[in-house]
Amino acid sequence: MTGPAVPCAVDKERAYLHAIDAIESLTAGEDDEVAVMATVACELRVAVPYASWVGFYRVFAPGLLKIGPYQGGHGCLTIPFDRGVCGAAARLRATQVVPDVRLAVHHIACSSATLSEIVVPLLDAAGETRAVLDLDSEAPAAFDAVDRFRLEQVCELVARRIGWLPPPEEGA
Repeated sequence: MTGPAVPCAVDKERAYLHAIDAIESLTAGEDDEVAVMATVACELRVAVPYASWVGFYRVFAPGLLKIGPYQGGHGCLTIPFDRGVCGAAARLRATQVVPDVRLAVHHIACSSATLSEIVVPLLDAAGETRAVLDLDSEAPAAFDAVDRFRLEQVCELVARRIGWLPPPEEGA
């Protein structure tokens, strides 16, 4: 079975820039984390058609993620920091790109159709993980440097909107 075609980097870049503009516009003045995350999940689900699942897992307790707003089929309800790609991103405070989840011994299969995954942590001003953004794809090696850069940009925008990070300095 072959998943959806992954667009070229130029198409991805254009789609992400459009999504980021929409996210900035739609969430302007909003600081409720669920409202912002739900909007972001919806916008990214449209902008990244090769992603079969887009959503957030929020830190619910020390070392534990709980499902947040998402688009797609059912996700895992809870993920400990010591399990899965989401747990690794949360624990290591670093983006995880997995081109083939079948080769990742720590992958948690919420859907057997998932072949690749990217998970980006959302950090607060102290550098602590507050949530992760998870995108799954039914295409192998769907996520590349463009996805990584733009999704990290989206996560920083979300963290600023909901007050986990201070607003950017003028002129920055």
